[in-house]
Amino acid sequence: MPLARTRAERFDDLVLDAVERLERRWSRELDGVEFGVEDVPPAGVPGGPLGEPVPLGRVLRVGSHPPRIVIYRRPVEARAIDIQELSALVHDVVVEQVADLLGMEPEAVDPRYDY
Repeated sequence: MPLARTRAERFDDLVLDAVERLERRWSRELDGVEFGVEDVPPAGVPGGPLGEPVPLGRVLRVGSHPPRIVIYRRPVEARAIDIQELSALVHDVVVEQVADLLGMEPEAVDPRYDY
């Protein structure tokens, strides 16, 4: 009998699905980029690229380390009313962060982007 998946595990799966979709198209550009999920942004992190008061994700560039894209689970979950909306929002947040990393518009990264 399989164990029930937690909300955090289901969220991780949504992020992984979005990342895998983008990696098929941008494999060379995303080679070495790390993706992660954190519950909440650290204190003092400014809002997102579209002026959100709390960031939904961010790109971390630290010295010579590979870039890391982090998606913040709780702020994203708070903005979705059901699993379909959550899935779409996770996709859009991942696309926005990849677009920021690549210096592109989100629509150019994935035409399915729909913020």
